[in-house]
Amino acid sequence: MYQKYKNAELVKPSGIDLKDRLVGVQRVTKVTKGGRAFGFSAIVVVGDEAGVVGHGLGKSKDVATAIAKAVEDAKKNLVRIPIIKGTLPHEQKGKYGGARVNIIPAAPGTGVIAGGAVRTVLEAVGIHDVLSKSQGSSNPHNVVKATFDALLQLRDAKTVARDRGISLEKVFNG
Repeated sequence: MYQKYKNAELVKPSGIDLKDRLVGVQRVTKVTKGGRAFGFSAIVVVGDEAGVVGHGLGKSKDVATAIAKAVEDAKKNLVRIPIIKGTLPHEQKGKYGGARVNIIPAAPGTGVIAGGAVRTVLEAVGIHDVLSKSQGSSNPHNVVKATFDALLQLRDAKTVARDRGISLEKVFNG
């Protein structure tokens, strides 16, 4: 799922205290010759509020089962996100489908300035101070994936230094 991100660190769910947050539940209808068959799809974000987060989709005939399936799916693809002093290392844009998300680091005490699905993801990661703007599609599925796109592109100073093969001081001082 995260093959295109070279610095995405996958995490195993064992031994991590994960909290699940429901992003949205949709009622879906399948029309057959025997009438309408109703089902539900749920999108869930799980995170330990310390840099580990994942998202999942579950579908079922009833809401509770759909949410349970979504949580299981989310635990299968957890990733570690770099957090520096409760905010992001740098500004980043993410996109998925018609959704565009821009996340910007903020000063301590700012809080999470984000709406809807973006807020759910950022809170699950454990980011406390951030500014964000969601543009284009407001479809929660695509907004969650666009937010993950932005988060997975983040790199902290140690990663940049390692990738370039230079010291940490040289990254900051040139």
